[in-house]
Amino acid sequence: MKKVIFLFISVFVGFFANAQIGDYSLQDIHIRDPYILADSASHTYYLYRSAMQVTDKGKVGGVECFTSKDLATWTGPYTVCTVPTDNWITGTIWAPEVHLYRGRYYLFATLNTDIQWQKKQEGWPAYTFRGVQIFHSDSPMGPFEPFSTEPTLPMDQMTLDGTLYVEDGVPYMVYCHEWVQTVDGEMCVVRLKDDLSAIDGEPLRLFNASSAAWSTGRHSESASICYITDGCFLYTTTAGRLLMIWSSFHNGDYAIGIAESATGRITGPWRHHDELLFSANGGHGMIFRSFDGVLYIVLHGPNKPSGAERAHLYRLIDNGKSIIIEQ
Repeated sequence: MKKVIFLFISVFVGFFANAQIGDYSLQDIHIRDPYILADSASHTYYLYRSAMQVTDKGKVGGVECFTSKDLATWTGPYTVCTVPTDNWITGTIWAPEVHLYRGRYYLFATLNTDIQWQKKQEGWPAYTFRGVQIFHSDSPMGPFEPFSTEPTLPMDQMTLDGTLYVEDGVPYMVYCHEWVQTVDGEMCVVRLKDDLSAIDGEPLRLFNASSAAWSTGRHSESASICYITDGCFLYTTTAGRLLMIWSSFHNGDYAIGIAESATGRITGPWRHHDELLFSANGGHGMIFRSFDGVLYIVLHGPNKPSGAERAHLYRLIDNGKSIIIEQ
């Protein structure tokens, strides 16, 4: 069954990788883990998604984007990144997101091997290996190039969903340490070098997925129950409270919860809000403000069945203490 599902996903992604450039609504675009960059320089919104690319050496991971002036009509897809064939791994990219930092654009991407990978240490299940790598460009349209052929995060960790956070001028990556290695997924942070080319220190664990009461876990083949950390994104409220939205499973459905730093610093400690931000079989969200000042969250839903995922935009209310989706 897994092979059948993987074949379906590969064909579906391949279809969109060859899609003709045109105008689409969000409901026309198949996407997981959507990320929208509101680029003030071009007064344009950029929506990024994963898409396999064909090279003379076969298929490799890649990223496409759609552009919009009004968040309603999206033009694309345009290829903005193709993983070099000599990269450490070249498989499917997950959760691409692009950040503007000090005048340049940086793509944070989770790369996968797309093959079953068995860690030699006892107790590690055979899973596709994945890790976060940073790419850079002068333009939000790319082309995005890697700093090196190696991953940005340590290879002794299976990592995903890296995002950028800057505190007092210092760049950090917040990321997820995958549950297939830890069973109880971790949220971690590591300082980056000023040019984002590499890490600059040792990772720090911020919290485990099970520390949130709403994260009830799910069953897996390798563990009786596992707890997942996905889709971290940082946001500071109008009252200066540092929040992190992140995704996991709540009573069987994919959902988004909120964690808050007790100190207002990225190192925490972090506590979890009781109320979920989103609980209707969707998640992996990010927050941005439109050019007319409206606060939005974009997320994918439904989380299942595969192939049905679309990007959904919701207005957010920032009441200083927290954020809620406008009804």
